[in-house]
Amino acid sequence: MSTTYTGVKHSLSFWQIWNMCFGFFGIQFGWSLQMGNMSAIYEYLGASPEQIPGLWLAAPMTGLLVQPIIGYLSDRTWHPRLGRRRPFFLVGAILSSLTLFIMPNASVIWMAAGMLWILDSSINITMEPFRAFVADNLDEQQRPYGFAMQSMFIGLASFIAGYLPQKLVEWFGVSRDKAGGAIPQNIMLSFYIGGFVFLVAVLYTVFRSKEYPPSDLNWREKVKESNKGFGGGIKEITSSILQMPAQMKRLALVNFITWPGLFLMWFYYSTGVAAEIFGGDVKGNSELYTRGLEYANTTSAILNLVTFAFSFSLPFWVKKMGKKYTHTTCLLLGGLGLIAVNHIHEPAYLYVAMGLVGIAWASILSMPYSMLAGCLPADKMGIYMGVFNFFIVLPEIIASLFFGKIMNNFLHNDRLLAVQVGGCMLCIAALVCALVVKEKKD
Repeated sequence: MSTTYTGVKHSLSFWQIWNMCFGFFGIQFGWSLQMGNMSAIYEYLGASPEQIPGLWLAAPMTGLLVQPIIGYLSDRTWHPRLGRRRPFFLVGAILSSLTLFIMPNASVIWMAAGMLWILDSSINITMEPFRAFVADNLDEQQRPYGFAMQSMFIGLASFIAGYLPQKLVEWFGVSRDKAGGAIPQNIMLSFYIGGFVFLVAVLYTVFRSKEYPPSDLNWREKVKESNKGFGGGIKEITSSILQMPAQMKRLALVNFITWPGLFLMWFYYSTGVAAEIFGGDVKGNSELYTRGLEYANTTSAILNLVTFAFSFSLPFWVKKMGKKYTHTTCLLLGGLGLIAVNHIHEPAYLYVAMGLVGIAWASILSMPYSMLAGCLPADKMGIYMGVFNFFIVLPEIIASLFFGKIMNNFLHNDRLLAVQVGGCMLCIAALVCALVVKEKKD
């Protein structure tokens, strides 16, 4: 692209938006394998249910530390061939893929936890600039389509990754045995495949998409500024936090309430289904436990298939109801789905409950960012997307540090009751969204 960009964005074709967003397929493929299997990996290695939240602390802490810094640096980067955001896609993808190959070979809890810190840091290096990438390249009218396209790829990747461990057994005869290690072979091979898919998908976006040069006339000076060390970066990030636009504060509140509900689902849904619906035990009836995990992962795959399909309809619902009420409705449906999980005794009904969560997930992945992008200054898009992530990771940090005690002392280690609490959080977030978020008229 020409370096004489004047600030006017041209409408992009379907395939140009496809190329921009395809890397998210790989990111989510790896992320879904982690989210669907890490609690089980910890339990295979000997962790108890009340220890699980603390062992997940890597995800929010790395997001809190890495994303604002990467956002700041990517705002001030311009590579002649790779542009502004794509150098970070490339580095993060290589590191993430390597870690996905190493993760399932962990033999003790501390090793798995350490690898999770590295994996989440690497994924955040790749993921954070992707949100700004769409906002950079699309105008206000096309942004809902761009973020919906990301949701589509996230749903499709999560659907395939959720089914992968089970289908490796059914279609290719891969064993569920542990073969000398702590982790079943089908899960181990799934992580290897995830590492390959992650790298290939991100490389596709890196080499098949382009970026606008920065529209800020002083961008060359800002690039030089970023080479002076992190002191200026910390000052800039702090200043940005203090000067957050009002709409961003409203959306941050909604996110702060929304994401604990999702974390509780990720912490406990799969192991809860395995232990409390299938009656398995990681130490006793481990085969029944493994089958329960696989069933939970297939219902999660349906969740993500619904996300994939529903993402196509989001622009339609936005036109009918607006972004705010589309998001409100989707959050409410997802909350009802999670609440229902604790009242289900027949496993087949889990598909219905997770389908409702899939509708919410499609909106969570796109609507807040679509509403946010229009109120942010273009030269701070990366920083503010990173700062917005604070309101995802801070509630997870709180949950990781304190929910183990709640789980042990008040919920009596009932995993599916914890999932129901998560559903209540989504319903509260829906109410807050309806009351406080302002709808921007295009």
